[in-house]
Amino acid sequence: MTVLEGIHPLLTGELLLHLDRMGHSDAVVIADAHFPAWGLGARVIDLPGTTTPEVVAAIRTVLPLDDVPGIDLMASADGEVLDVQQELMDAAGTALDTSRFVERFAFYETAKGAYLMVRTGETRGYGNALLRKGLVGHASA
Repeated sequence: MTVLEGIHPLLTGELLLHLDRMGHSDAVVIADAHFPAWGLGARVIDLPGTTTPEVVAAIRTVLPLDDVPGIDLMASADGEVLDVQQELMDAAGTALDTSRFVERFAFYETAKGAYLMVRTGETRGYGNALLRKGLVGHASA
């Protein structure tokens, strides 16, 4: 638990350390409980008992997003935008036109290159998001 003032309580010291170490355009995957995070990632933080939208919202309090697409989401089998995906976009502060939906196996391939994976307790399928770090302290045009 973070005991720093003004820091979201889901942002543990370890998570903050890795978010700080990320460079511009480095990616963090916020994964559901079904995602093969430990098989794909070199750095994995487990946050059981959380949902992916909760963790995305917490991370967004300290991490600006890179240019469009602001978020990559794992596309559902039928291409429908699921409730969990809409919640992820809302938590990230993005919309359909600034989000990218990636086929499941292509998402896995993209995720392999992520700097960090955060595995949550999210049980809803397709509740995965990839965020790319933008420039810290840089105002968008």
